[in-house]
Amino acid sequence: MDLKGRNFLTLKDFTPEEITYLLDLSAEVKEKKKKGIPVDHYRGKNVALLFEKDSTRTRCSFEVAAHDMGMGTTYLGPTGSQMGKKESIEDTARVLGRMYDGIEYRGFGQEIVEELAKYAGVPVWNGLTNEYHPTQMLADMLTIRENFGKLKGLKLVYMGDARYNMGNSLMIACAKLGLHFVACTTEEYFPNEQLVEECRAYARESGATITLTSDVKAGTKDADVIYTDVWVSMGEPDDVWEKRIRELSPYKVTRAVMENAGENAIFLHCLPAFHDLKTKIGKEMGDRFGIRDMEVTDEVFESEQSKVFDEAENRMHTIKAVMMATLGVE
Repeated sequence: MDLKGRNFLTLKDFTPEEITYLLDLSAEVKEKKKKGIPVDHYRGKNVALLFEKDSTRTRCSFEVAAHDMGMGTTYLGPTGSQMGKKESIEDTARVLGRMYDGIEYRGFGQEIVEELAKYAGVPVWNGLTNEYHPTQMLADMLTIRENFGKLKGLKLVYMGDARYNMGNSLMIACAKLGLHFVACTTEEYFPNEQLVEECRAYARESGATITLTSDVKAGTKDADVIYTDVWVSMGEPDDVWEKRIRELSPYKVTRAVMENAGENAIFLHCLPAFHDLKTKIGKEMGDRFGIRDMEVTDEVFESEQSKVFDEAENRMHTIKAVMMATLGVE
């Protein structure tokens, strides 16, 4: 399958067959990594990594993947370029496109990565925007497939704030690939209705279903995958913490939730996770609100059902596959 020259901005742009191809390629390069088989066929190529939001997994995944492929990387952090300050996105894209073979962007609005892609002239990869997180989706789907041997027909439940990149992207991925998607949260935190309708159209093609519910017991019953994310995203003001903790605490992933899902269910989280008080923000919220955790209990996070570190590793393998496919598999 030829994806050379394509941008990777949202899974809405890809067919189920193309997404499956990327997952298969990810599994192939993961096996090669484990066996020590080199894939460094991209020597002489270079990629720019534009980060307007800090990251652990996304940055490390792109840098290690590029290094394994023989490529050079330039990391441009939140203060590392003039984009949006002294230079327009359009001009930045045209400059970087003359020097680099591909550009990764992690930051704010989807319109920024779309504009970079419009003018760069080289593949642009979305490392996260407010609306979508497609590289995370490949890692999630690969992890699920590794655990169940399939994707189609499985039930994935997303608990918490389903309005932004993770809820949106999981709903798209499930709808495209035939998984039954459930957003389990209060109505205020349901995904955008227009996107829900788009995904229902994808679901009719794949055999998937889209369910929005506030009922934890019914929503998580017999789930194969329980998924959550932090309740306050990067860039949001601190004053929303109290509201989110109050309104989303009923949707915390607990042992009771996992037992309701079933003994074969797995837990996923895109990380970082507030499962204890060992972080600055976690300790601060613990002191303010008398809590020991937020979106997931430490008991679940550290359990055998938790596959979060397999999932984190798979970011690297799937990002490598995206770069290989869009630069041209060699």
